[in-house]
Amino acid sequence: MLMMKMSQASRTQGRRSRRQGGMFLIECLVAILLFAIGVLGIVGLNAVAVASQSDAQYRSEAANLANRVAQEAWLNVDRITGPTPAARATSLRTALEKFRHQPSGEDCAFSGTAATAAPMTGWLVDARKLPGATAAMQQVLVDTDAATGFNKVTVTVCWQVPTNPVPRRHVFAAFVN
Repeated sequence: MLMMKMSQASRTQGRRSRRQGGMFLIECLVAILLFAIGVLGIVGLNAVAVASQSDAQYRSEAANLANRVAQEAWLNVDRITGPTPAARATSLRTALEKFRHQPSGEDCAFSGTAATAAPMTGWLVDARKLPGATAAMQQVLVDTDAATGFNKVTVTVCWQVPTNPVPRRHVFAAFVN
């Protein structure tokens, strides 16, 4: 009789362990699923970080390009020619005009006369290195009217990243005296 009771007890334990084995398998599958979701989340965060870094790099390059035009204007204008201060101011305004590029248009679709001065043609070549940038997307406005701008140079650098159809822009203004 004792033998029979032990045999029934071992059969009951066997059934319980088989049911427990199935639960363990489900727990493992859930753990693997959660781990995979976590890995996918990390991959997604990495992709966003890379895209943000690229965008920051383009903004930095655009800022450098805009600053370069202002420096060229500051260094390469004629401030000396003329016997009087008024004549020198006129000479300065005339020299600034060579930096004017695509003075018409808006929203990175500019038009008008393109700049042909050596510093500007080199600058336009470098500006086209930004993604999706063209010469028509760049603008340099020169305001030499003493009442409104007093030798204000406004540089707009535009580019378009492949993942976004809206052009990005960086605008920089400087006064050249």
